[in-house]
Amino acid sequence: MQEPAAVLEIDSLSIDFERGGSRIEAVCDVSLAVRPGEILGVVGESGSGKTQVFLAAMGLLAPNARATGRVRLSGRELSPDCADAFAALRGATAAMVFQDPQSALTPHLTIGVQMGEALVHHGGLRWRDARAAAEEMLGRVGIADPGRCLRQYPHELSGGMRQRVLICMSLLGSPQLLIADEPTTALDVTVQAQVLELLGQVRAARGLAIVLISHDFGVVAALADRIAVMYAGRIIETGPALELLARPRHPYTAALLACVPSRDGPVLSRMPTLPGQPPAGAVVNDACAFAPRCTRMSARCLRERPALEAGAGGDGPGGAQAACHHPLGP
Repeated sequence: MQEPAAVLEIDSLSIDFERGGSRIEAVCDVSLAVRPGEILGVVGESGSGKTQVFLAAMGLLAPNARATGRVRLSGRELSPDCADAFAALRGATAAMVFQDPQSALTPHLTIGVQMGEALVHHGGLRWRDARAAAEEMLGRVGIADPGRCLRQYPHELSGGMRQRVLICMSLLGSPQLLIADEPTTALDVTVQAQVLELLGQVRAARGLAIVLISHDFGVVAALADRIAVMYAGRIIETGPALELLARPRHPYTAALLACVPSRDGPVLSRMPTLPGQPPAGAVVNDACAFAPRCTRMSARCLRERPALEAGAGGDGPGGAQAACHHPLGP
C-alpha cells in the first residue's frame, strides 16, 4: 500500500548565521518528512538545531541566517531563504506554536482581538463571526469560560491557558501541519499532561500532522509515532518511536534515555547526566561531533564523519537509521 504524500518534506537543509564577520553553521544536511496524521518527535539538547530546522520550514529564520536545501509544504516547493514565499501558506497549511506563550502573545491586545484578526484579515470574516469562531475553538480545547477568556489580556491567564490559546490560534486556519516547539516548557506536570492530551485529541479529530520539538524524551514518548534525534545540527538517529525508545542504536540517544527518570527503576542518590558539552556550532570537519563525549569512540570517529544509514536489518529510509561507526545492539 502506497504511503500518503508528505505534508512537509525537507531535503538537504543547511543553515548558517553571520556573527562577527564570520558564518556559524547551525544545521547541516538535514532531511526528513512528515506525513498526514503522523506525529514526529524531534529531540536534542539546546543548541542542536532542532528549532532552526522548522523555523526555516516556516520561512521564519532570523535576518542574519542563510539557508540552502529544499522545502516542500503540501506539495509546493519553496526556497528556504525566501521568507515571502511562505506567507500564503503560514496559518492555512502549516502553523507553529512557540515555546514561550507569554512572549508569543501581544501583551496589550485582548485574546479575542489576537484570535480574531487572523480570521478577519486572512479568512475574510467579519469581526462578529471571527469572535464567535474563536469562542467556539476555545471551548473545544477545554477553556471553561471562553467568552471571558476572549476579553482577557495574556497576563491575566495561567501558563496552561496561554498555551491552549496559542494552540487554538494555530488551528483557526485549519492547517494540515502543526509544529509545537517545546509546548510544555515551564508548565507543571499536570498541565503538561493536559497539553499533550490536547495535541493527541487534535491529531485524532483532524488527522493533523504534528511535529513535537523537545529536549525531553518523556514528553515525546507520550505521543510520537516516529522520533528524530539531533546533535550538533545533524540528525544522528531516527526511527519508529517504540523501536528507538526500546533499542537505541546511537550512543547519544542511549545516553539521553539513561537520563530520563524512571518511576519503576531503583532510587538513585544522584541522577545520571551526560558528561561534557555539545559543540558551540555544527561540526563541519570530517569527524563525529559526538566523539569527545562518547564512550565508544575510536580513531575512525576522529577522522571520518558517520553517515545516517539503516542497520543490518535494512529498514530503509522510513525505518531505523543511525549515524554511528559503532552502533549499539545487533
